[in-house]
Amino acid sequence: MSVLSFLLKHPWTMAATGGAIGAVARVIVSTGVARWTGEEFPFGTIVVNVTGALIMGMLAGYGQTEPGKLVFSEPARTFLMIGVLGGYTTFSSFSLQTFLLLEQGNLLGASLNVLLSVLLCIAGIWAGFAAIRLFV
Repeated sequence: MSVLSFLLKHPWTMAATGGAIGAVARVIVSTGVARWTGEEFPFGTIVVNVTGALIMGMLAGYGQTEPGKLVFSEPARTFLMIGVLGGYTTFSSFSLQTFLLLEQGNLLGASLNVLLSVLLCIAGIWAGFAAIRLFV
């Protein structure tokens, strides 16, 4: 059995492989943003979550272009949406950073982090669906 056929046969391997890729991408993006903006506020996490939401919206929107039909195979959906994007987006990091801001007494920063993260991620999903509906 080839490595590719093994990966495709087992959903957990697709999720694990995609998760590793997503985790590396998260480190690259979030540290890159932190170098640019500084580390006083978790902009890197927000950028990761919003871009992840945008990509998730695009994948989900593309998956809906043919009602009742899966455009992506189950292994591809598992790899991309659960694996890559699950490893890439950072809800647990977001939660920890919000808690730490609260613990430091920075209510404004914590509130801003929650507000920006939730609103911009929902906007990212919307933008992803809109882009796919526009171009597909």
